[in-house]
Amino acid sequence: MLRRTHPHEKEKLVTREISVQNELGLHARPAAKFVHTANSFRAEITLIKDGERYSAASLIEVLRANLDCGAHAVLEARGVDAEKAVARLEKLLAEFRNQKED
Repeated sequence: MLRRTHPHEKEKLVTREISVQNELGLHARPAAKFVHTANSFRAEITLIKDGERYSAASLIEVLRANLDCGAHAVLEARGVDAEKAVARLEKLLAEFRNQKED
């Protein structure tokens, strides 16, 4: 069954300030998981750091954001599941807090 969405649902925008607490930053392995999770949502998700915008759907873009330990950025999601996307990605970043390189 095809589900129609209300036109205003597509325009839903959610932003939240995030900080990276993993001592190694958002390095390759957690960045790949972050991107995989971001791609599981319909929302368009962007990281904003120092005025630059990086697609959360691209591993190269996430790594280019250079999110070292203590870095602050804004997580922005636009779309029908924007709130869920931001909440899940925030939780994922918190899970990375105590991870070490393996």
